[in-house]
Amino acid sequence: MVAEQLLADVPGGTGRYTRELLAALVSDAPEGWSVRSVVARHADVERAKVPGVAGPRVLPVPRRLLAAGWQRGVRYWPGGDSVHAPTPLAPPPRAGRGVVVTVHDTVPWTHPETLTAHGAAWHRQMIARATARAGAVVVPTETVAVELSEHAPGPAPVRVIGHGVPSVLTGALDAGEQRRIARRLELPDRYVLAVGTVEPRKGLDVLLAALAMPEAPELPLVVVGPRGWGEVELAALAGKHGLPAERLHVLGALPDRELAVVLRGASMLAAPSLAEGFGLPVLEAMALGVPVVHSDAPALVEVAGGHGVEVPAGDPATLAAGLRSVLEAPERTAERVRAGRHRAADFTWRAAAESVWQLHSELYQASVNSGIPRG
Repeated sequence: MVAEQLLADVPGGTGRYTRELLAALVSDAPEGWSVRSVVARHADVERAKVPGVAGPRVLPVPRRLLAAGWQRGVRYWPGGDSVHAPTPLAPPPRAGRGVVVTVHDTVPWTHPETLTAHGAAWHRQMIARATARAGAVVVPTETVAVELSEHAPGPAPVRVIGHGVPSVLTGALDAGEQRRIARRLELPDRYVLAVGTVEPRKGLDVLLAALAMPEAPELPLVVVGPRGWGEVELAALAGKHGLPAERLHVLGALPDRELAVVLRGASMLAAPSLAEGFGLPVLEAMALGVPVVHSDAPALVEVAGGHGVEVPAGDPATLAAGLRSVLEAPERTAERVRAGRHRAADFTWRAAAESVWQLHSELYQASVNSGIPRG
């Protein structure tokens, strides 16, 4: 499995996907199979180590050269009978050996302005190659499957395999530890929470504008996530929209145990994204019984399953009303929370790993049956 995303400056949701799927694949490996991670050459690969996973094997080329080579079709195989690429950074297929690529969203086509020009072009090329030549493509939602068939159709089979919720978020937490973490992070007693990389696609400007409106609940906003590209300056945006500085708490990236405390203490999660391929924070909030207000981005609608408050993307006034409704309709909110917990229970990393293993096993057996030499 290509684990390069774990060493990215901003691993983001695809980094979580890489780490959680790697661990689950090891736990559920079929008899005769083993899992090893592989990365490009870096001075320090400690962040790519996952308990129980062999590796990472470090290739003798730096990331930039590896990405450029694979983009140009250089048949540099990273090892193994089959490769799972958890992002479009994937080797060209090789006779007798399978490549499965996870495509998380179609943002490079639907919202290219929310990416760098280079990033959008690179993703379009690599995703199109995956649908044309990979053994199979994994997508997290039916939404992405449909959009992919429109923007990058190809003969590679597309399999919908959802994400899961890490046990560290749902497991028991010591009450004393929770209090210590909450004090250290200076968490307010009640707050609206947003989780994700701080970048244009996440709609945080709309959320800040909504919370500054008189119609919104007078709650502070807590933002968890690393800075991404696009120079989204939250403090400046808050000032622009008239949200008092004391109502904005920017915590940056947090380890999972601290994220678990922040999630559990939230009055609600806001997910106002312009576009998503899945929306892990929505699933994680539902699993912990946190009410969710999300945009009408199709993937978020699919993941929430009707158990969140849905509002139009890019509309601060409607978002403000949606946030307020969580507090003003407690019985309806409680119903959504119960249903959301039940829905989230259907999404596990173990189930995802089982489906991924089935896919790789099918490709391996097909190559054996075809008589193609392996090597």
